[in-house]
Amino acid sequence: MDGLYHVHVLRSQAPLASGAGAQKRVADAASAPVAGAHRGSPSLATGATTCVYGAPPAALAEVPAGAVQVSPLVPGAADLEALTPQSLAGAVVAAPPGTVERRYVLARLLAALAPGAPLTVLAPKDKGGSRLKKELEAFGCAVSETGRQHQRICQTRRPDAPAGLEAAIAAGAPRWSEELGLWTQPGVFSWDRPDPGTRQLLAVLPPLAGQGADLGCGLGVLARAVLAAPAVTRLDLIDIDARAIAAARRNVEDPRAHFHWADARLAPELAGLDFVVMNPPFHDRGLEDRELGQGFIRRAHQVLRPSGVVFLVANRHLPYEAVLNGLFSRVTARGEAAGFKVYEARR
Repeated sequence: MDGLYHVHVLRSQAPLASGAGAQKRVADAASAPVAGAHRGSPSLATGATTCVYGAPPAALAEVPAGAVQVSPLVPGAADLEALTPQSLAGAVVAAPPGTVERRYVLARLLAALAPGAPLTVLAPKDKGGSRLKKELEAFGCAVSETGRQHQRICQTRRPDAPAGLEAAIAAGAPRWSEELGLWTQPGVFSWDRPDPGTRQLLAVLPPLAGQGADLGCGLGVLARAVLAAPAVTRLDLIDIDARAIAAARRNVEDPRAHFHWADARLAPELAGLDFVVMNPPFHDRGLEDRELGQGFIRRAHQVLRPSGVVFLVANRHLPYEAVLNGLFSRVTARGEAAGFKVYEARR
């Protein structure tokens, strides 16, 4: 997480069952629980509360001590949607890059801020920062804008009567997608279109058996295919995005499915699994990070039993072969098309 902030964590990370048989993601934010954390809704805390969304760079934005983290990409954070209207004393936001998602977050926080409460929003210029000022002004805010370190920093106060909040919230809310045949939400990986890499993996994925995990489960597309096999006895779905987990719960209605809001690379107490399936991420805050996918591969190796198998898909340009061959006894390419490559690796 960029910067060292003392943030109160309001929602505990669900534990993973011992011995059971995870894109847009801020993976390093899923660290150990913060000392001094309190539980419950921010509106129940003594006095007004300040919120922080995401990981604003410490050199660019000051986050008050005791601020409540509300990003869905930080396991254990408070629920943005549960904030009481006009209850917050202030907010600092590292704005997400997607337009619909960003306007949704801003509208939610403006609705939760008390009239006159300060709001600081920042984003890289090429990832929504150049549009921040106009977006805030469209909500009725008077905005002061500065720029540093390739970021646009907007400061404002919550107006007495913000405009357009309901429309922005409705546009970014969870919804049923006829195209996907799934529940989804703007901001989740591949929220508005089928992912071609996932389709490539599904085309060659055989029926599986026993206990397994879907690391970085997203909306649950792979999980639904895995659970179509009656020999699968348990599947743990893990994702760092709370919105993905919420959607997957609706998309995967199966008693064998267990859901965990966690960083798949750190998820505890998974061991002895028969199989892992995954389409690992390789972007963090919009920037390519190849270590993310490599970390997923290492985690898959750790949680598999001897001779357990992982099926994964990755962009063809990503250097995963060396990591796979260094960890697994046998690595087989199962397919390559449209810029993606599917691997089967046996421990």
